[in-house]
Amino acid sequence: MLLRNVSFFRSVSKVNDEWFADEERVRRTVGILEGPVVTTPDGREFTCGICFDSYTLEEIVSVSCGHPFCATCWTGYISTTINDGPGCLMLKCPDPSCPAAIGRDMIDKLASKEDKEKYYRYFLRSYVEVNREMKWCPAPGCEHAIDFAGGTESYDVSCLCSHSFCWNCTEEAHRPVDCDTVGKWILKNSAESENMNWILANSKPCPKCKRPIEKNHGCMHMTCTPPCKFEFCWLCLNAWTEHGERTGGFYACNRYEAAKQEGLYDEAERRREMAKNSLERYTHYYERWASNQVSRQKAMGDLQKMQSEKLGKLSDIQCTPESQLKFIAEAWLQIIECRRVLKWTYAYGYYLQDHAKKPFFEYLQGEAESGLERLHKCVEKDIEVFELAEGPSEEFNHFRTKLTGLTSITKTFFENLVKALENGLADVDSQAASSKPANSKPSSKTKGGGKGKGSSKNGGSSRNPDGN
Repeated sequence: MLLRNVSFFRSVSKVNDEWFADEERVRRTVGILEGPVVTTPDGREFTCGICFDSYTLEEIVSVSCGHPFCATCWTGYISTTINDGPGCLMLKCPDPSCPAAIGRDMIDKLASKEDKEKYYRYFLRSYVEVNREMKWCPAPGCEHAIDFAGGTESYDVSCLCSHSFCWNCTEEAHRPVDCDTVGKWILKNSAESENMNWILANSKPCPKCKRPIEKNHGCMHMTCTPPCKFEFCWLCLNAWTEHGERTGGFYACNRYEAAKQEGLYDEAERRREMAKNSLERYTHYYERWASNQVSRQKAMGDLQKMQSEKLGKLSDIQCTPESQLKFIAEAWLQIIECRRVLKWTYAYGYYLQDHAKKPFFEYLQGEAESGLERLHKCVEKDIEVFELAEGPSEEFNHFRTKLTGLTSITKTFFENLVKALENGLADVDSQAASSKPANSKPSSKTKGGGKGKGSSKNGGSSRNPDGN
């Protein structure tokens, strides 16, 4: 009963401290009474406090307070409270003025099977929600809770349903980017800002009604949609009645060119160009982020298909137990994990502000993509010759060695990539610092001063995923 109120006291240790500091107050708050507040009257019949019918002592039920109610009224009261929601966990005596709590023994004794199941679902959910080391898996339809063991470098956890998520923000697992970056990226993907950027970059407002209009082909003579129907020049935005052969015809505008040279359109063109560049940059990173997500989902489907359909056939063809073909599933699992990491590197790249680090980041990203493609090709394409073979092949052992090696090398490279990005590409900073010439102080043994030579050290090496 006390532990059920941990959320009120904020922690288990706080419950213990409060109990010994002021036991009476804690009892009153929680509803644990020291003894009955209602004395049992002498007599063979008792009146139920809800239906006011008379019952024998054996038919009356009460909790620690002693208020008498019949079993039928108790059952109805408990059922109604449980169906009202999680508040049933703090169920009190039906008497409005009584603080006595109702324990699980009464639920087990009087509630129906369906109500008991609801009650214990609420009870379990309450236990998880007040436990700082437990959280519900955020995957749709999953009812598992995760117990997080602290002291690890990563917040990434995996549920029994195979969903991986970040313990800190409950978004999907997102190493090597931090939770703040993930929040900004998700918000940007769902916000209207990029729609406005597209409108600014690809449309112009009608000079009369101000509705945005897109021009994708044809001449400069534009007509706004009804009910406006205003006709204007796309370039200078003036009324088309003022245009003709003397202004450049249908495909040019002398007025626009002259005004542009005078700088009248500079601000509008600058805003449009900035919006276009911003949109193109965002599109570049988003398309690759989304593409890796699609590839990851496809890899998960391919893994499931391989395990349910292909693995047994391959085992029969190559006369090899399925237990010895685990290296294929491990390769697919590594591909799925690498696709997740690679996906989030594009969010990392979008928010990377240090231009000095960008070339090194893009190099690492390119190497990661190349290594992953080699592993993907091996497990998806190179295996086909063995799946279609009529019998066991001696080359299958070479294939096993090759795929196992590629899996190991790719795993190591991506682990190092994650560490490098989480460290903010510190190798680039150390390389830049060591490349600057260092001035040595004049020696006390020589006349005059001499400049010392600057020493430079390589800021770290990156190994190609194929081992070369």
